[in-house]
Amino acid sequence: MSVEIKTPQLPESVADALVVNWFKKAGDAVEQDEPLVEIETDKVVLEVPAPASGVIESIVEGEDSTVVSDQLLGTIKEGAVAAAPAAEAAPAPALEETAAPAAAGGQTAPAVRKALDEKGLSADDVTGSGKNGRILKEDVAAAGSKAAPAASAAAPAPVGERVEERVPMTRLRKRIAERLHEATQTTAMLTTFNEVNMQPLMDMRSQYKELFEKTHGARLGFMSLFVKAASIALQRFPEVNASIDGDDIVYHSYCDIGIAVSAPRGLVVPILRNTEKMSMAGVESTIVDYAMKARDNKLDMDDLSGGTFTITNGGTFGSLLSTPILNPPQSAILGMHNIVKRPVVENDEIVIRPMMYVALSYDHRIIDGQGAVLFLKTIKELVEDPNRILLEV
Repeated sequence: MSVEIKTPQLPESVADALVVNWFKKAGDAVEQDEPLVEIETDKVVLEVPAPASGVIESIVEGEDSTVVSDQLLGTIKEGAVAAAPAAEAAPAPALEETAAPAAAGGQTAPAVRKALDEKGLSADDVTGSGKNGRILKEDVAAAGSKAAPAASAAAPAPVGERVEERVPMTRLRKRIAERLHEATQTTAMLTTFNEVNMQPLMDMRSQYKELFEKTHGARLGFMSLFVKAASIALQRFPEVNASIDGDDIVYHSYCDIGIAVSAPRGLVVPILRNTEKMSMAGVESTIVDYAMKARDNKLDMDDLSGGTFTITNGGTFGSLLSTPILNPPQSAILGMHNIVKRPVVENDEIVIRPMMYVALSYDHRIIDGQGAVLFLKTIKELVEDPNRILLEV
């Protein structure tokens, strides 16, 4: 009996997907739920599992094919057993000793092998970022870029000669570019700034971090406190938690906050649901789970869908100040930055405090300047007095 392998159901916001990598070829044996093929949408990379055990009967859509929801990718002959390989003469010892090593992470896909050939690389020259160390085309492109300086050192280019390299954008990078361009072209974006004295928060964290981790099994970080502060502020200023739909303003009674994290293929924004009801321990553990899933390309569509507000922390990379770009249809985004000791005036005296600049970019069509400034001021007041976060006052 033949069992169909189909593209998963994609959300309405995702038109199609790209077949990136088949892990098996026709005639290979597979086990039910074993990953068969990797497809890339404009938001995430998905693995399609085997719907049954058996043998790959056919591959209908090969690598680099564009597919839509529920499209036939291939078939499995259920219950079949892979044919035994034909007997071959034992290789001569000399050949056995000089045989090429297997590609990192297992068999490389045809598109990857082609990319390796074009770059003049072998599989041993590339570190794979796919599942179980599989080499992806992006890995080959990155390895080629790293190898270029070494080649130049060995044989320097003539003075004045300029070298260029052209590589195709991934679907995720294309979508990021489209959305950033959309945000700058379709919104009246404005940014307001403030600064936060992080000393009270750092003192509280130092005092309770060991007890917090022992009690909840999660590390006490700054992000959970900012998420909780933002949740309180979003409820006080509902227009910041709203979005525009045509000629209507949609107000959300819940706070679904996206946290920007880095992934091998680019920036992704998984969503924390109902943060107004979450504990700080729940926020911390969920962020850690999302970060690990992003690192392993395991985020699914539900993790990335929706969201009423976004927080991005450029401070993890050393950013002192920035103007974050909106994530449509959301109307605002909060930017956190690096914590730097600076001289500030307290009670008419100059003291040294760990300070963080915070930025709120917002859509001026829906949020007035006063509301934006007061929203960010509320974040500042809550973070500078963490007890108010716990008491929600």
